[in-house]
Amino acid sequence: MAPDVKRTPLQAASRLLRWDVIVIALLIVVFRAGALSTPDFATSDNLSFAFDDMCEIALIALPMTLLVVAGEVDLSVASVLGMSSALFGSMWDAGWSIESIIPVLVVVGAVAGLVNGLLVTRLGLPSLAVTIGTLTLYRGLAYVVLGTKAVAEFPQNYADLATKTIPGTPIPYPFALFIVAAVLTAIVLHATGAGRAIFAIGAQEEAAFFAGIRVKRIKLLLFVLSGVVSAFAGAIYTLRYGSARADNGLGMELAVIAAVLLGGVDFDGGRGTLAGVVAGVLLIGLLRNLLMLRDVATEIQSIVTGLLLIVSVLTPRIAAGVREMRRHPRGSISASSNN
Repeated sequence: MAPDVKRTPLQAASRLLRWDVIVIALLIVVFRAGALSTPDFATSDNLSFAFDDMCEIALIALPMTLLVVAGEVDLSVASVLGMSSALFGSMWDAGWSIESIIPVLVVVGAVAGLVNGLLVTRLGLPSLAVTIGTLTLYRGLAYVVLGTKAVAEFPQNYADLATKTIPGTPIPYPFALFIVAAVLTAIVLHATGAGRAIFAIGAQEEAAFFAGIRVKRIKLLLFVLSGVVSAFAGAIYTLRYGSARADNGLGMELAVIAAVLLGGVDFDGGRGTLAGVVAGVLLIGLLRNLLMLRDVATEIQSIVTGLLLIVSVLTPRIAAGVREMRRHPRGSISASSNN
């Protein structure tokens, strides 16, 4: 019979001070503060609007989490969304049905992700540089496809799917899709061999390769998945706003990255939890909604998102530095060097 191992107070405190736990606590604080300070914040209608407003960011954050855990990043996601929206409008204008348009968008998203993945895995280029380039490329293609015009007047039944809530709840249908996708992603990342391989790649790519993990293939599939989800999010975005434009989703990649890093995923790869990312998405979405209800300017909202991004990158590194200093105090290092 195994002995009953009790955690010390220091160990229990360290678990409570995990970054993802802190983000969940902050989410609860923001929700409580918003409910007390702004009467309309916690209403069913406003929560429904807030969930709907963050659904594209939430969906794209799922494959982005897998990529960042694997040590890569995709900054082209918002441009793929915009290109998808432009194609949606162009094909609808040409007489295509919605049922025919959606599969085409998914294929285009897969190709966009494949291009990113091949440049990173086959040519050995850094994903940050590659996706900054394709960010501009895909946004440019969106303007080539649709120009500066907007296409509207989509079928009401599809618009309802992008905006209406599940009866009896404040949860819109797209956000319900996110919840299902988040559960599946969490299972893959935290409870399967594929998830362990993704963590191993992000922690030490060379060691993962020598352990028999198909590093390049896994990274390529993650980039393709990112492109597919971004393109599908472009269709949702277009139907939700009732307008297909080449500039749809402009700048959204920063909100996605902020949510992932705020959720505790290490930008260097190898660490993170999906629960933290979901909390990060909700925290940013509800905070933006609260600021909007308080008539705070859009520019200030962007500043808050930027500050959250900086804090989410700096704080875990500072904490890691403090832990390292505690493990190896300067005095003990000096003493050992004198012996």
